[in-house]
Amino acid sequence: MEGSPAVVVRYIVNDVPAALQFYTQHFGFTVHQDTSPAFAALDRGPLRLLLSNKTSAGAKEMPDGRKQEPGGWSRFQIHVRDLEAEVKRLKAAGLKFRNDIVVGKGGAQILLGSEEHTSELQSRETISYAVFCLKKK
Repeated sequence: MEGSPAVVVRYIVNDVPAALQFYTQHFGFTVHQDTSPAFAALDRGPLRLLLSNKTSAGAKEMPDGRKQEPGGWSRFQIHVRDLEAEVKRLKAAGLKFRNDIVVGKGGAQILLGSEEHTSELQSRETISYAVFCLKKK
């Protein structure tokens, strides 16, 4: 569709305002729509990230009773220029990492973790990536 983002990803989160702050403050997303505490839509380039908690229409219980919850290993990538500089910046902002940078055949990576967000920062050649995955509390 004309004018729509190229990719739309929905994350089920426990705390929409906290997730909105996390992605806008640390990773440069802008707010497209904010109807907190139930829902927010954030943009970064061609990506629109939809944040929904259990009270939003996009996170309602399934007809068979299953509940949509934060968790799993779904993720998306954000390109950054310098993995080490990005890690340093995020540490200075108070974010915690689960390990140190590990170098392997696919490049370098590090896991960023908090109560609501597990993220992977990865570097391949001269391009680095930040990969986000929300985990269950």
